[in-house]
Amino acid sequence: GDGARWIDSCVHEWCPQAERVLDGFHIVSWMTDALDGVRKRLWNDARRDGDEEGAKRMRGVKYAVLKNPDRLTDRQDESLAALGNTDPKGQLYRAWRLKELLRNLLKHPLGQATAELRHWVFWASHSRIPEIVELSQKIRRRRPDILRTIELGYSNARLEAFNNRIKVTIRMAYGFHHVNNLIALVMLRCGGLDIRLPKPNP
Repeated sequence: GDGARWIDSCVHEWCPQAERVLDGFHIVSWMTDALDGVRKRLWNDARRDGDEEGAKRMRGVKYAVLKNPDRLTDRQDESLAALGNTDPKGQLYRAWRLKELLRNLLKHPLGQATAELRHWVFWASHSRIPEIVELSQKIRRRRPDILRTIELGYSNARLEAFNNRIKVTIRMAYGFHHVNNLIALVMLRCGGLDIRLPKPNP
């Protein structure tokens, strides 16, 4: 699951022998949220100081810093290449590097990831970037759960994919007069049914 604290209390009460495993997607999403928070703060600072060029740069790198480097468009790749000069103190560039370090260490063997996560928490907590320092406290608190995630390799990615598909289906069903019609559409799109319409006669 994700890192919601209410899940901890429920697991502790009802499943005391269960091991808590965080989903890797949610761990990375904490970092991307913090990274976007850094970008927005720098964008607002530039706007407040009348730095139109700086504000434009902050808008231009939004997707470049949030997406995985191997999925960037050519234009986003160019924005990422200039990231080191985007803000005077290099906060956005350093936050982006920490995002990539965290994302990659989740794929490493447990022993290597344990050392890398310890170094990551140290670097993040000493970064002097408010959003990243705050996140480092959460990562430090969740370190045993994160390491267990790496060790066991479990993921709820398939569940998240179904959840997103259901959300899209709900938008498609706007205007349906009865909830049973929505449920039927969800079952049709997510139930794995292979419905082949009859071919017209030649």
